Amino acid sequence: MNSDSDLQIAGDILEVPHLLQPPREHPATVAEFAGLARSIAADRSQWEHLVRYDATSRWYHRLRTVPQALGSARAGETPIGYEVWLLSWVPGQGSGLHGHGGSSGVLTVLHGALTERTERGTRALGAGAQRVFAPGYVHEVVNDALEPAVSLHIYFPGLTEMPMLPESRLRAAGETGDIAGATGGAKTRVSACAAERGPVDTVTG
Repeated sequence: MNSDSDLQIAGDILEVPHLLQPPREHPATVAEFAGLARSIAADRSQWEHLVRYDATSRWYHRLRTVPQALGSARAGETPIGYEVWLLSWVPGQGSGLHGHGGSSGVLTVLHGALTERTERGTRALGAGAQRVFAPGYVHEVVNDALEPAVSLHIYFPGLTEMPMLPESRLRAAGETGDIAGATGGAKTRVSACAAERGPVDTVTG
């Protein structure tokens, strides 16, 4: 009787190299970017000594940037560039309500606790928590705790704009249940920075 469970591979598959895909040098899928964030979080030697806290302005540090031309790609795939940012949050600091342009992202809390606010409600994020989001995702991140926090942010492709929305939109969403995308408000141009970073120049558009 044949079944899927009856399938066996004879010999060593490692000796049939054409059946194996080469390992990627850089992540290219959501799962791989989330995995990269977890591996950095686990290796405190990569980031702990870099962290600074600033009560007067937001502190951030770029850990890594990979241009699109160098991103991983296999046959038929388009390389994806990405950026990795380290951010600190003293109590009371927040990002403001914002989107991420055409970038997807992975937010990982490395130390302390943060609060994420979206049109769907409020979510507490403790150390080790991850949030993965697609282009068009709108949120606000705040340190509502009494202790500083540190987070890691990966954007793919690298962030090029940060649409800012008035917080009244978030309150209105709580009443209507929807935020109609991060459009129609002020846009923040960012050449190479994280969306949750400190103040940058804004232009109307």
